Amino acid sequence: MSPTVHELRNEIRLAVGRYERVEQTGFTKESLAAIAEAVGYTPETVSRPPKGQVRAGIRWKVGLREDDDPDAGGGTFRKADLQAIAEFLREE
Repeated sequence: MSPTVHELRNEIRLAVGRYERVEQTGFTKESLAAIAEAVGYTPETVSRPPKGQVRAGIRWKVGLREDDDPDAGGGTFRKADLQAIAEFLREE
């Protein structure tokens, strides 16, 4: 049986040194920053870029898109995105 979205988020959180969450919730800016660092994405803008830009950068680094343009769409991570991120972090 494949893992749920909640299980994938917690696996990713643990892989980047964050804490598991009991409730089902998306990533905070701090968690996204930790994931971005773990996958090797460093935004070239402000110190705390918008969540959309960080998500786009993470997708770019794990091979889900060709660039880190946040205006190209994507929004929150879908299950396929989470699976790709988790797999990327397992390989690191």
